[in-house]
Amino acid sequence: MTAGFGAEPGNSYPDFLQKDLDAAGLHWHVINAGVSGDTTTDGVNRLGVVLASKPRIVIVEFGGNDGLRGLPLETTRANLDQIIATLQNAGAKVVLAGMTLPPNYGPDYIRTFEQIYRDLAAKYRVPRIPFLLEGVATMATRNLMQRDGLHPTGPGNAVVAETVMRYLKPMLD
Repeated sequence: MTAGFGAEPGNSYPDFLQKDLDAAGLHWHVINAGVSGDTTTDGVNRLGVVLASKPRIVIVEFGGNDGLRGLPLETTRANLDQIIATLQNAGAKVVLAGMTLPPNYGPDYIRTFEQIYRDLAAKYRVPRIPFLLEGVATMATRNLMQRDGLHPTGPGNAVVAETVMRYLKPMLD
């Protein structure tokens, strides 16, 4: 459930993930079920659409838009909890992709926001990618981010796909 960060068609991280799976000889099909700008509430509302495709593994990448909009952290936590529980109850394996927020949101809000991912990964015993944009959203890699400073470029999405693949590959047996 990710939109691939608003990249040009063919340059989203799900596109690169599919290429990586194909190159590794792994016969899995990536469905990009995300909608750019979605909050966790939108994700809860679209669970039926996602479950209709009978996914075996779902990468849950939500919360960033909640945080950027300053939505109540209790809502983000409850929605992510519901998303993971619903997917697991339907028989899907889940990978939870963690996010963080820009420093201007304050250390307490950011710490509490990041803790949501750690808590839910432990509660549901799912793999957690600590920070989906690891290796992309840093000062040293600014060329991998779009001008908004929030979304990766095509080459940045290729790096995101590599990060996702590290956590996903052990689940593909």
